[in-house]
Amino acid sequence: MLTVRTILLCLFAVSFDVSLAMSQMIVAHRGASHDAPENTLAAFRLAWQQGSDGIEGDFFLTKDSKIVCIHDRDTERTAGVKKFVEESTLAELRELEYGSWKDKRWKGEVIPTLEEVVQTVPEGKLLVIELKSKRTIVPVLAEELSRIDTDSIRLLVIAFDEETVAASKKLMPDTKVHWLTRFKDDDGDGAYVPTAPQIAATVKRLGADGVGMHANRDVVDEGFIRQLKQAGCREFHFWTVDLVEDAEFYQSVGSMGITTNRPGEIAASLRD
Repeated sequence: MLTVRTILLCLFAVSFDVSLAMSQMIVAHRGASHDAPENTLAAFRLAWQQGSDGIEGDFFLTKDSKIVCIHDRDTERTAGVKKFVEESTLAELRELEYGSWKDKRWKGEVIPTLEEVVQTVPEGKLLVIELKSKRTIVPVLAEELSRIDTDSIRLLVIAFDEETVAASKKLMPDTKVHWLTRFKDDDGDGAYVPTAPQIAATVKRLGADGVGMHANRDVVDEGFIRQLKQAGCREFHFWTVDLVEDAEFYQSVGSMGITTNRPGEIAASLRD
C-alpha cells in the first residue's frame, strides 16, 4: 500500500522534472550572499524575499554528529575566531557570531543547523544541500532528512567528492543528487577537462541524476551542451552566475538552474 509520504514524494518528483523542462530555477548561492552574511538564516530568509526558487547552502558534520551550515572548514573568515568545524561541537560553534563580518546590522547571526535551514524553505521551493564533509556525513544526512519534515519542499544534494555523491544516491535513492565539477586547463592550451563525454560518464558511473558545473563560458557553449546531452547527461545546473547575460545564456541551453549571489537582481531581469 502506498503511504502518504510515498505519494507526496512521487508528486514532487514529477513536478521537479516538469519544472526542469519548462524553466531555469534561480537558486540563491549561500542565500542572498551579496546582501547578507553567507550561509546564515538571515541570508536564506532574504533570498526568499527576493524571489528565489531555491537556496543553496554548504554543510559540514560536527564532532558531535550535527550538520551545520558553513562553507569553510574553519570559522575564522566568518566568525573571526578559528575553530575547525569537524573538530568542534555544535555548542562550541554556537559560541561564535557569524554576521557582523558582513556588516554590523547583521550582528548576532549564529551558525545554523540543517533543520533550521529546512524550516526557512517555503512549500514547493528547493533546498540545495552541498556536502562539504566527505562520505561520513551521508548516513547522518539520510537519518536527518528522514526525521525532519521535508514532504512539502524539494531537495537536491550536491558534492564534488565522488564517493560522497555515490553514497548519497545509494542511501537516498528518492532524492536528486548531482556531482559537482569545475573545468581546468592545466597546459594553458584551451583543452579544458573534464570534457562533456567525461562528465556524462562520471555521472553515470556514480549513479547521480545530473551535474553541477562551474559557469565557465570559455568551455560551455551550445556544442558542449549538445555533446553532454548526446552522452546521456540531460540534467545540469551552473554555479555561480551573477551576470544577467550569462543567466540568459544558460537558460537558453536548457539549464535546470543557476546559483547566484544576486537572486533578486537576476530574478527581476529574467522575469520581466
